[in-house]
Amino acid sequence: MTRKYRKVLAPRGTVPAHAPPEERPADLLVVHVAELVTLAGLPGPRRGKEMRDLRVGPDGALYAVDGVIREVGESRALAAKHGGAAHVIDAAGKSVVPGFVDAHTHVAFAGSREHELEWKSEGMSYQEIAARGGGILHTVRSTRAATEEELYLLAHERLDHMLAHGTTTVEAKTGYGLTVADEMKVLRVHDHLQESHPANVVSTFLGAHAVPPEFEGRADPYVDLVVNEMLPRVAAKTAARFCDVFVEDGYFTGDQARKILSEAERLGLSAKVHADEFSDTGGASLAAEVGAVSADHLVHASPEGIRKMAERGTIAVLLPASSLASRIPFANARHFVEMGVPLALGTDFNPNCWTESMALVVALAAHQLGLTPAEALTAATINAAHAVGMGREVGSLEVGKRADLLVLDAPDHRHLAYRIGGRVVETVVKDGRVVWRRPRAP
Repeated sequence: MTRKYRKVLAPRGTVPAHAPPEERPADLLVVHVAELVTLAGLPGPRRGKEMRDLRVGPDGALYAVDGVIREVGESRALAAKHGGAAHVIDAAGKSVVPGFVDAHTHVAFAGSREHELEWKSEGMSYQEIAARGGGILHTVRSTRAATEEELYLLAHERLDHMLAHGTTTVEAKTGYGLTVADEMKVLRVHDHLQESHPANVVSTFLGAHAVPPEFEGRADPYVDLVVNEMLPRVAAKTAARFCDVFVEDGYFTGDQARKILSEAERLGLSAKVHADEFSDTGGASLAAEVGAVSADHLVHASPEGIRKMAERGTIAVLLPASSLASRIPFANARHFVEMGVPLALGTDFNPNCWTESMALVVALAAHQLGLTPAEALTAATINAAHAVGMGREVGSLEVGKRADLLVLDAPDHRHLAYRIGGRVVETVVKDGRVVWRRPRAP
């Protein structure tokens, strides 16, 4: 794919996204890690007590060649074997964890909605704000008016900020175009971001995010447009891997979601569901029924729905920053863990929940959702990787996986949850290359 976007410069503090091959270190050695958190060992997403098993090693080391982890072990042994590596990171006194995987974002859109803060402070609900002309459809108008290049540049800058906060893999949803042309425009942006940005970008088609104004009161004809016109083009002409539907009162029903997701599956796209965010609409049960990889939000998921998710292995993606921004309750994470549902986390980055920091989400999960720091880290790494179909490539530090890791300016992973909103990430390594370092204080 070739497009004439303006050159994007790497943000201050980063290594250029696409250094020529001869400038890339052929191998990387990380040594003297005070606490090396590998999350190695299990083939699938963690459940229950497994979420607390981080596989931690003291004075650990990691060796990678051409972006792939080749050895994980004790510092003295690996330093003796690979001390001449092209790039060496001495992590003495620091913790090293896998790069964050953000399992739920809407990164490509135009405009912003800061004016809605006043409405929220007056007690207006998400639905009331939408009725006043805000919400999703406000962003739809801005996104439709933006060019593909403008959307790409905006999204690239947001990914830069996410990378600086430690996110090395991002799921990106559409949903602010809601026409064939505009949804395809955003999906092309996702594809180009995957080609041009250091972070992995996993693309999700969310044409059923809201009923657009030109179809007001006619949701079924819009669903037909999604099924008959959008999905065939998405499957044939983009790299989208998932199809999502917003199942909620005032948006889409379970039957409409089944129709969309059935056709998506036929075309090779795996299912996801925006489920039970504002009320129990049966979204959790629906996600299990259709074999969705994940159900996301789940603030009001029923015990029966959670039980069905556990039986089917559907991953729950919880979004505590979204609850904070929308002034709605936080999901009961302990219930999911105790029921045996694999649990993941995401920022829900979007115009209504503008946070690029998975570290903040980890802290919110520990302070508001009831997760332990270990469970929250598991949910933000290996389980989130499985939620976006990347569990065999990223999310843990083990031989054969990509060398995506974070050096924390702390001796213990618990500081991620402990320092609420703090900048604990010191160095970000993606595919064996340092792509961001925290600037030194003057």
